[in-house]
Amino acid sequence: MAKAKGGQPLVCLTAYDAPRAALIDPHCDLILVGDSVGMVVHGLDSTVGVTMDMMIMHGQAVMRGSQSAFVVVDMPFGSYEASPQQAFENAARIMMETRCQAVKLESGVYAEETVRYLVDRSIPVLAHVGLRPQAINVDGGFKAKGRSDDERQRVIAEAKAAESAGAFGVVVEGVAEDLAAEITELLSIPTIGIGASASCDGQILVTEDMLGLFDWTPKFVRRYGNVKGEITAAVENYASDVRGRAFPGKAETYSLNSEKSLKIPRVDD
Repeated sequence: MAKAKGGQPLVCLTAYDAPRAALIDPHCDLILVGDSVGMVVHGLDSTVGVTMDMMIMHGQAVMRGSQSAFVVVDMPFGSYEASPQQAFENAARIMMETRCQAVKLESGVYAEETVRYLVDRSIPVLAHVGLRPQAINVDGGFKAKGRSDDERQRVIAEAKAAESAGAFGVVVEGVAEDLAAEITELLSIPTIGIGASASCDGQILVTEDMLGLFDWTPKFVRRYGNVKGEITAAVENYASDVRGRAFPGKAETYSLNSEKSLKIPRVDD
C-alpha cells in the first residue's frame, strides 16, 4: 500500500456485514473488519470480549460484499499476545477462513517480534499504535496518548518498531496533531489516522459513528448522516400503519383471483 506523498489520502472505513461492505466498497481503498464490532453490533462495553469466531464470521460476510477494496480483519484480544506462533496460527486461520488480504493487531513495542514472524510467513500486517482499545483495562479507559514526553516517545517507538518488523501500514489512534505529523514524517509506510488529524496518509472511522447511528460519538468523528433518525422515523411510520391497518395494503397483498398470479407459463410462451 503506497504512502500518500502529496497524493490523495487513503479512504478507509469499517464494515461488519455484506450489505454495508457492498455500499462502502466503491468509495474505499481499505475496509477494516474491526473488533469494534463487539461494541457497534454486539453491544459490548469494550472490544476485549470479541472472539476469533466473531471476527471470522463478520470477516466472511464483508468479503462477500466487497469487490475491490483491500480488506483487513482485526485480530481480537488474546489471539496474538502469547507468542508469535500463537499469532501465526490465529492469523492464518483468519486469512484462510475469510479470504481477507491482511490482519491488524494492536502493536506495542512487545509486538515487533510477532509482526516480523507473521510477515516472514506471508501474512500482511497492519499495525495499530497510540490509543489501543484492547489495552483499556491497563490504561483505565479510552484515553488519548502522547500527553507526556515519555508517552510520546513510546508511541513513536511503537510505530518505528512496527515498520522495522515489516508492517505495511500503521493505524495511529487518539494522538495530538503534531505527534501524528511526526510519526507520518518518520515512517516510509502509510499512517492511517483515527483521531490523529489530517497529517496522516489516510483516515479511518467506524462507519456507524460517521453515519450518526449513535447518540454519542468521539470528538474526532464528523457525522455525515443521520441514520438513527431515518431508521426511527421509518419504524414509527411502519408501526403506525400496522396499528391503523394501513399496512399491508392492496399493493402488498396477494390475490388468488389475480390473472397475473394464477398464470401458468405454457411451453410455447
